Amino acid sequence: MKSAAAVGAARQKNRLVNLGVFSVAGLFALILCAPSYAQTRRPINLDDLARMRDVRDPQCSPEGKWVAYTVSTIDAKADKQDSHVWMVSIDGSRDIQVTESQESEGGPEWSPDGKYLAFTSGRPGKAKGTQVWLLNREGGEAMQLTELKGHLQAYEWSPDSKRLALVMMDPDPEEQAAEAAAAKPGAPPHHPKPIVIDRYHYRQDVVGYLLSNRHSRIYLFDIASKKLERLTKGNYDESGPVWSPDGTRIAFLSNHDPHPDRDPVPQVFVADARAGSSEKEISNYATRGTRGRLAWSPDGKWVAFIVGDEKKWDAYGMSHLAVAPADGSAAPVILTEKLDRSVSSPYFSEDGKSIVVAEEDDRSEYPISVNIADQSVRKLLQPPLVIGSISHSKGCLVALSSSDSKPDEIYSWEGGTLRQLTHQNDKLFSELELAKTEDVDYKTPDGTEVHGLLTYPLGYTAGTKVPLLLRIHGGPNGQDAHSFTFERQIFAANGYAVLNVNYRGSSGRGQKFQRAIFADWGHYEVEDLEAGLDHVLKMGVADPNHLGVGGWSYGCILTDYMIASDPRLKAATCGAGTGFTIALYGVDQYIIQYDNEIGPPWNAKAWATYQKLSYPFLHADRIKTPTLYLSGDKDANVPMVGNEEMYEALRSLDVPTQLIIYPNEFHGIRRPSFQRDRYERYLAWYAKYIKNSSAPSHGAVAATN
Repeated sequence: MKSAAAVGAARQKNRLVNLGVFSVAGLFALILCAPSYAQTRRPINLDDLARMRDVRDPQCSPEGKWVAYTVSTIDAKADKQDSHVWMVSIDGSRDIQVTESQESEGGPEWSPDGKYLAFTSGRPGKAKGTQVWLLNREGGEAMQLTELKGHLQAYEWSPDSKRLALVMMDPDPEEQAAEAAAAKPGAPPHHPKPIVIDRYHYRQDVVGYLLSNRHSRIYLFDIASKKLERLTKGNYDESGPVWSPDGTRIAFLSNHDPHPDRDPVPQVFVADARAGSSEKEISNYATRGTRGRLAWSPDGKWVAFIVGDEKKWDAYGMSHLAVAPADGSAAPVILTEKLDRSVSSPYFSEDGKSIVVAEEDDRSEYPISVNIADQSVRKLLQPPLVIGSISHSKGCLVALSSSDSKPDEIYSWEGGTLRQLTHQNDKLFSELELAKTEDVDYKTPDGTEVHGLLTYPLGYTAGTKVPLLLRIHGGPNGQDAHSFTFERQIFAANGYAVLNVNYRGSSGRGQKFQRAIFADWGHYEVEDLEAGLDHVLKMGVADPNHLGVGGWSYGCILTDYMIASDPRLKAATCGAGTGFTIALYGVDQYIIQYDNEIGPPWNAKAWATYQKLSYPFLHADRIKTPTLYLSGDKDANVPMVGNEEMYEALRSLDVPTQLIIYPNEFHGIRRPSFQRDRYERYLAWYAKYIKNSSAPSHGAVAATN
């Protein structure tokens, strides 16, 4: 399913730049010759952040000869990211940009008959907002296909290329009224109405307030007539439609529970691919929700999907592969229950006897094949390796892959090996001298084995002791892996060793490891992080007098625990976190987790737990570490009140601190100038308090040589 939001389709209203001819003959005229790159290498710097190209969403063409994908770049002058559609031949010899406008394009998807390449964009056209556009492969300019009034979230071609399944959010009445008033000269100004909230889970980052009268629904769009009709009649949120191979049915996700906010367990449904159909539930899990993209077997008899854990374990749960008969005639079967690793992104083999999924495993992510008959598992690529976004068609099997020293590019996957197709970042990275990253494994005092990554400072001399930064990943159910991370490299280029620890609660190490921190935050994670610091100190790499810490989201939450526990830390940076857990109850988007993992605060046992979890704030007088706090002012994931409270506590205690607020930003900082600003402030803060050097002037940290 192609998510319009995920590809960042822009909504600004600027002019459309001509696309030129999009034809096979034109492609040969635009062959990209591989340039000869200079061999002189230099350290990475902050200017390189704007030079990196973000490659995403590879899509094999039906005949298997081309791969469409998106490339995002930074326009520093306009202070925004632009995304455009490219295509590369399966042999890697030709790589061509096929869209170019002053707006962004994303979500490429080939029509199954091979005639068109569709994409989403908010460029000016017959209707405002994100729409589906078509490029005819025989040539010509892009044409706007849809004229939708709702908010397009995703789309999917039918097998006969005659229809689309669209996922749309109901229009916002307030937004429509404001636009209508603005469109009428002389009309009185629109006055907004109060927002009425009556949902249990009422707030979500980026989306904002969740209203009871707005839903995401699946529509059928006829290409020829442009007729738009709803697939089903129900009043539920729907997502992820996937057509059956013969085009007669659509499988999708929806939550029909009477209290969907309290029981977030979407299930798999199948409906006939016609307007007003009645859907049939085929997953039948009362307490476990389904997620991710669905997959049909080649014969149309089975649907594969990913099933999660029970809601109380959801923050630390395993994701398993399941399969169910498409007619709902039998109960689903979980195929990876014994694997003890999370999997995602299923697709069936051509013979329908096995299903390929991506397995997340101990600093790697790689494809495995699961035999349906005996549930045996076979690795298709060997770790250490990080891949994602697998796409396949006849003669085409590709994926994104990156490493410690190379960002994501598209690779063809053939016979157990990867062959690089795109080279969007090769020129830049041919200029760079990058730091070395290696595995670190150690045991905590209670005997738990913990794994992480250690990046050495650029030009490190064995046996020397250097400043060390403990950088903590968020989640907590995620992992630091062997993939390219700008953060590690920019710190290493500025003389720091960087330690990343996959503490208990992280994914990739099994269910017991993930569930270990249930309702006990800041305990085992801190033990694992402290043991990691001790391990690198014993290695003789870290200078005990020059230690720092930092992280974003749950990484910031753990940063607060660390500075309240370890006086050795000389400086900290903390983004989008909280040290006073109870203060976020009902304020952030995690009400389901609070009530099911800890319990409501008026419960005496739960209140004791909230007090324990609020250790950093309630014992802020133990903190001596100078700490920089950073937040987006529109963050509904971990609202900035969490950082405001910790900042004020340290300010009250005369501990050196600052609070940086990024205007109009959510949980993830998007504006390019703010992304750079954040790194500048990190480097200046650590330089001042860890290296004990004067802080560089803001805006000039680690710039060009």
